[in-house]
Amino acid sequence: MESKKRYKKFTEGLFTALIAALIIRQFIIQAYTIPTSSMENTLLVGDFLLVNKFNYGMRTPDWIGIPYTKIGFDIPWYRFPALHDPKPYDVIIFHYPLDHSLDYIKRCIAIGGQTVEVIDKKVFVDGKPFPQPPFSKYIDPRIFKRGEGRYTFPTFRHLGSRDNYGPITIPPGKYWAMGDNRDNSADSRIWGFVDHSEIVGQALIIYFSWNHNLPWSRFFSKIRFGRIGQVIR
Repeated sequence: MESKKRYKKFTEGLFTALIAALIIRQFIIQAYTIPTSSMENTLLVGDFLLVNKFNYGMRTPDWIGIPYTKIGFDIPWYRFPALHDPKPYDVIIFHYPLDHSLDYIKRCIAIGGQTVEVIDKKVFVDGKPFPQPPFSKYIDPRIFKRGEGRYTFPTFRHLGSRDNYGPITIPPGKYWAMGDNRDNSADSRIWGFVDHSEIVGQALIIYFSWNHNLPWSRFFSKIRFGRIGQVIR
């Protein structure tokens, strides 16, 4: 009898913890893993992040299906009032505009009403230089003029090249997002605007970091201890 009570308490506690974890994941904090190098060196492949979903307004689920597959369907959803909207310089997580089953992470460059232009790799918003993130980088010494490189880096609305693009004015309710690894990022220069409805949350902190390139014989070197706990800016 006593063992049944203990088992019941254990299962009830486990179920409660599971429900609480699901609620927290859906509405407040979500884990995210960096899969590509587009945000280097701010974020590295193998960084594990916590994403704040509360600041920009919690969302109810917008899709039901089998996790890690595209088998499912969209459902009506609702966004709760936000503490504030995304701002330029925020690192944001959003549904990829061309495939909502994928989440992308980029830096917000401009919001609705602002004008973006790229001149010789440098980004300008409303005619002023956009603050250069401290760990951003350029990996290609070439600078493509407006008519160059369009076959290797096709641009949104054909408004120039990777390195000389625009100007383009962001419509209301839309955002312009770019990777900190400016020469190796598929971002708004290619697929255009991010709609407010597509934004999931703001990157918050690195809680773990794993170097996939090192062999298992260097196990402790694979863990990037120096990155753990870094606040993402």
